[in-house]
Amino acid sequence: MDKSDLLTLDNQLCFALYACAREVTKLYRPFLDELGITYTQYVTLLALWEKDGVPVKELGARLYLDSGTLTPLLKKLEAMSLIRRERDPADERSVLVRLTDEGRAMKEQAVTIPERFFCQMNLPLEEFTALRDQLRKLTSAVHESTCGTQES
Repeated sequence: MDKSDLLTLDNQLCFALYACAREVTKLYRPFLDELGITYTQYVTLLALWEKDGVPVKELGARLYLDSGTLTPLLKKLEAMSLIRRERDPADERSVLVRLTDEGRAMKEQAVTIPERFFCQMNLPLEEFTALRDQLRKLTSAVHESTCGTQES
């Protein structure tokens, strides 16, 4: 690659990922609007539907969100009566995030979203799955190369 091509927008992995993430999130919007939640609230609920009653710190790590982003998000979900935060009786320093009955019930409303989303994609299932797996691998590689160098 010619040095002059190094800084062209179309040659940037970061921009390709950014643009793709925005477009994918845009496809989710109508489904999430039906539930009255944002994409970030959706992925938070997905994590809690998978494993309820988790410490805030563990939830943040699972979602790759820092506390400055996660705390307002959790406050909003709590105000919507979808979750509750409570001190861990085993460790008062830790706050647990638990789904409410309304939060658990929303799972039934959301169960069709993955299929509805996939139907909008113009990718065969094999390519979709391969791409998802590659993105997970990339995320893991980037996280492992940077997590030890960031300040806590």
